[in-house]
Amino acid sequence: MGDGLPARGAVALSLFWRTFFLLAVLLMGGVFAWVQTFRALEFEPRAVQSAQQIASLVNLSRAALKYVDGIDRVTLVKTISAGEAVKVLPREPGDKWEPFEQDRFSKAIGQELRSKLGPDTLVASGVNGVSGLWVGFSIDRDPYWLQADPTRVQPMAGSSVVLWVTIALLATVLGSAGIARLINQPLRDLSFAASRIRDGEYESQLDENTLTSEIRQVNMGFNRMARELAKVEEDRAVMLAGISHDLRTPLARLRLEAEMSVYDEEAKRNMALDIDQLDAIIDKFMDYARPGEVKLVPVHVSSLVEREMAGFRDPTQIRIASRVAIDTKVMADETELGRVFQNLFENARRYGRSTDTGIARVQVTYARTGPWVILSVRDYGPGVAPEKLKQLTTPFFRGDAARTAATGAGLGLAIVEKAVQRMGGHFELANALDGGLVAHVRLKKAP
Repeated sequence: MGDGLPARGAVALSLFWRTFFLLAVLLMGGVFAWVQTFRALEFEPRAVQSAQQIASLVNLSRAALKYVDGIDRVTLVKTISAGEAVKVLPREPGDKWEPFEQDRFSKAIGQELRSKLGPDTLVASGVNGVSGLWVGFSIDRDPYWLQADPTRVQPMAGSSVVLWVTIALLATVLGSAGIARLINQPLRDLSFAASRIRDGEYESQLDENTLTSEIRQVNMGFNRMARELAKVEEDRAVMLAGISHDLRTPLARLRLEAEMSVYDEEAKRNMALDIDQLDAIIDKFMDYARPGEVKLVPVHVSSLVEREMAGFRDPTQIRIASRVAIDTKVMADETELGRVFQNLFENARRYGRSTDTGIARVQVTYARTGPWVILSVRDYGPGVAPEKLKQLTTPFFRGDAARTAATGAGLGLAIVEKAVQRMGGHFELANALDGGLVAHVRLKKAP
């Protein structure tokens, strides 16, 4: 039952998530690259603009103070400081100031201010314990401080960058999910159509008018393949039905002639057995070629097993014991499930006989695991070589023990596997630990 599962430790991602993650990583890398590029390109213009604004304030203040006398200059300084966010104060020799130029952005502003106002311009981030943007300049050898709002010369706020990056990442995730869904939708449709064909439904209707040329070609080819498979299946069913009819007619005549013309009772009995065997082989061929349409309904397993057990009455060949609870129900086609048990019992009768008694002892058990019911049919015969277990369900394959007494068509277990798959279940063969072959049939539990 583990066929097709990823190796232990491996992480299995659907194509949707793989496409989504690749697109998301690509677009997120683009967002971060865009942010870094924007900050690099925005850095110098912002520094220059900020320095020009401060230089303009200094020049306006210098022009306003330059052409007034000393008494009026003091009055003007007080008026500017009281009415505006910009303050102009006399610079005293004992003033203590802290350098403004601490990082790359502030150094660029300081250099720009000195280029605009002169090389003796001072730029400070605090004077006498008062924080702000302080620019020192002189008017007729009188030193002054101009205090401006420091927010005028700050780079773009980190919170703004984080907000825009968050919005961009959210749009990236949503866009990646939408693109991945659009890319994978045709593949999802193709996978669903392929699973329907696997179940025997050949009416594929993939879109042949899609705008993507490659997808359109794939859909057209798939639909054409489905139509061809449906025709092959129909021809095969007609052919097998004709073969069955054509073979059974001469077999019936042979049986009648043997009864009327052969006087040796032993020869007559052997001929009858050979005719019965041929008839059984034809039935096996018809069972294997049966169309895949099944109708799943709740089936009481215990009563069905009892009914199939009744067909194997000879205790000198096979003895069957069932331990299936009476309330065990599965979703199955009753005819198909009956055919499954019939073939498993017949396989045990032929090849599962114990070496000491020559009688095939068969035990039917069950187990419930989540939404599944596992029905096990076990014999106590010689078992099968482990390397040949997977080949037992191959049509016309027989194990070594079966080859020596081959009386069937070699289709019994192949019919079982095909029937179980048609009912949406799984079939597995294994050797029991204490000898014998165990067949596990896993079907959906009925509500």
